[in-house]
Amino acid sequence: MSLDFNQQPLVVIWEVTQACDLACLHCRASAQPQRHPGELSTEEAHRLMDEIKELGAPIFVLTGGDPLKRPDIFDLVEYGAQRGLRPSLTPSATPLLTREAIFELKKRGLVRLAVSLDGPTAAVHDSIRGVSGSYQKTLDAVEWAGECHLPVQINTTISRHNYAHVEEIERLLTRLKIVLWSVFFLVPTGRGQLDDLISAEECEQVFEKLHRASQRVKFHIKTTEAQHYRRFLLGKRIAERWQQGMKPETVQDILAEELGRARQGVNDAKGFVFVSHKGEVFPSGFLPETAGNVRQQSLTEIYRNSPLFVALRDTSNLKGKCGVCEFHELCGGSRARAFAVTGDAFAEEPCCIYHPQAWPAMEGAAVS
Repeated sequence: MSLDFNQQPLVVIWEVTQACDLACLHCRASAQPQRHPGELSTEEAHRLMDEIKELGAPIFVLTGGDPLKRPDIFDLVEYGAQRGLRPSLTPSATPLLTREAIFELKKRGLVRLAVSLDGPTAAVHDSIRGVSGSYQKTLDAVEWAGECHLPVQINTTISRHNYAHVEEIERLLTRLKIVLWSVFFLVPTGRGQLDDLISAEECEQVFEKLHRASQRVKFHIKTTEAQHYRRFLLGKRIAERWQQGMKPETVQDILAEELGRARQGVNDAKGFVFVSHKGEVFPSGFLPETAGNVRQQSLTEIYRNSPLFVALRDTSNLKGKCGVCEFHELCGGSRARAFAVTGDAFAEEPCCIYHPQAWPAMEGAAVS
């Protein structure tokens, strides 16, 4: 699928509420048990989904908080499905996530259920999610979704608390009926702490484990806020070409050929847009810089023309290593993580070990 990310996002995420009964250590929303009185109303939600349909985003996700905390969630799913949006939902693993709720969501037109699993055991997962029993509720939800033939996606957030368990989580997932493992790399925002962030070296170790897993498992694996995983995978392909004896004159020739064939990389504001429970529009749920509000402007206008989104899509604004990296169009680094760590959304990716070919010379150059 080829999209012009200046005009049209690949993914629209709508945070229907910040209310949630879990207390996850890494929650970007710092979710609370009660709903906010300023949430978009059902009528406003319908208008938003009408706009999303006009914008033409292929992937539409209702998230939270816990979407099941909204009493109109089943109607919202049905409306989105009737508009042709193919809605996905990311509920929390609480007593609200019942077999009956999952079957009703499927009946109303839900096309995918995404639930979180952050550890291979109840001890690891529940300690991260802050509520005992969340692990078993997640496994129950996967089973119930399978009963009604609703595709399941597993979301895992990688942090200091669980990065050593990646292979164990993979082994658990191979026993479940899922279509996608979506691996989120922590951005220290909300309740996520800087000390919870894994190092650049540890990121590479996790990348290697995910790459090996992708060669074994039947489900797909994708990453979120790990744009440099694309650089890692491309590096693997380049190494394979060298090993096969296909050696162009320079590494740049290989890069030009491979990057030319690679799909443009989704990034914050670049193929991705996040709408908050109050209608605020952000480059992602992890980058708390607002570009407008759908109560005052159309989502299309904000996505295409807001100065923040336009600037984030312009890779010439990238600084440090990211600014000179040969992978900057495909990768570009996590703008959300750069902002969380440095306060500058255009700073270099703080969790990337790669040194671009142009970087050593520039690093040692005199500063005028």
